[in-house]
Amino acid sequence: MDKQHIINEIKRTAEKNNGIPLGTERSYSETGIRKTDWYGKYWARWGDALVESGYAPNKLRGSYEDEWVIEKFISLIQELGRYPVMGDLRLKAKQDKNFPSHNVFSRVGKKAELAKKIIEYCERKGGLNDIEEICKSITPSQEEYNISKEQEVIGYVYLMKSGRYYKIGRTNAPGRREYDLSIQLPEKITTIHSIKTDDPIGIEAYWHKRFKEKHRNGEWFELSNEDIKAFKKRKFM
Repeated sequence: MDKQHIINEIKRTAEKNNGIPLGTERSYSETGIRKTDWYGKYWARWGDALVESGYAPNKLRGSYEDEWVIEKFISLIQELGRYPVMGDLRLKAKQDKNFPSHNVFSRVGKKAELAKKIIEYCERKGGLNDIEEICKSITPSQEEYNISKEQEVIGYVYLMKSGRYYKIGRTNAPGRREYDLSIQLPEKITTIHSIKTDDPIGIEAYWHKRFKEKHRNGEWFELSNEDIKAFKKRKFM
């Protein structure tokens, strides 16, 4: 992808957006231009690309981008009929190239902070009472806001093997879970890998959905070597 093509796309999308150039995430969603296509190759910052394309850095662009991300999140709430978990975000991004990655939502705010911003957006726009109600169940009290990061619940999503089958589950103590299962199963069970996460329910759901075609019973799957490699690549989600 050459430099002039990127500049042309910046101009084209800005014209469609009332003369406001897009940020990196929305630009990728609209044009397919990745950060690796320009970073360290033509420009050191996206703002430099905008300047060379004829646009001054726009201080309002950050809040505009946040609003776009919030609108994408709302569309997924409407699709699911509930507040999405991390696994939902990952699956949607994988299925729809125009949907932001889960990291984009994290930059707007953590779960409760994002829900609060969505409520504020709904109050400004109006006509989104159902979305407000769903998000209000997520917003914590002020006391909960004061809980330190060290007190946040951390869990694990594990991959264990017994015979020819693999179990994907969640726990707050992988070693103990392996012991509990070992006394229940006729064949030896071994922990292959565990992923540390602050969203064990969502991450477990993500892997169950990713391997749903290989599901056999309960939390047991018949996986290939490639499936196992994919799981083992993740240290934290």
